[in-house]
Amino acid sequence: MPRKPPRRTRARILETALGLFNRFGEPHVTTADIADEMNISPGNLYYHFRNKDDIIGELYAALDTGVAPILAGPSARAAHVEDLWLFLHLLFECMWQYRFFYRDLDEITSRSPKLAARFADLTRRSRSAVLELCGGLRAAGALDASDGELGALATNVVMITTYWMSFQRLSRAVAVAAADAGPGDMRFEHAAAQVLALLAPYLHGPDRALVERLGADYRDAAPGGSRGPNLTRRQ
Repeated sequence: MPRKPPRRTRARILETALGLFNRFGEPHVTTADIADEMNISPGNLYYHFRNKDDIIGELYAALDTGVAPILAGPSARAAHVEDLWLFLHLLFECMWQYRFFYRDLDEITSRSPKLAARFADLTRRSRSAVLELCGGLRAAGALDASDGELGALATNVVMITTYWMSFQRLSRAVAVAAADAGPGDMRFEHAAAQVLALLAPYLHGPDRALVERLGADYRDAAPGGSRGPNLTRRQ
């Protein structure tokens, strides 16, 4: 029987690790847990990855690859509110797929200066993308803001998206015991609504009304149900 290529097992390791990290949190999952979940020996896992940080590094590369085309959104033309809406939706979908990074960001980056530098670069690119998108909205006449206000908006948007999971977890801890808070409670609908609320005061007319309606849709999204507004273009 022909031997399966190593890439098949390697891909399974990454898929299994991502699922466990998202479910239990990266600090609480060991390479032995990953191997046990796959029903393979630890030696087999170490054949493909020297340690857990190597697995995390490859998962981060997948996150970066997924985010890259989203950050390269409309920049060469005037943007529309629908571009902002789609940008947020796609960005949060990608972040949710690799949500353990954002939940355990300080823990992960404190162990790896190289990964911390890569994430810092992603943060800078994210801010630049938001700044270009807001600039496009201003060029289209949909948004009224000075250069300084646009810069502050872009920074605040990136701060909210990056640290929303930590904020939400701390807020939830006030109301429930930590043991009752699972990964399923750490969703991004309210983060999207908060971002839209930051931008709404700088918009006017139908564009502001649309953004406020989209924010309400995100806030009202039911846990376990549809994740925010339907991506149908609104007139």
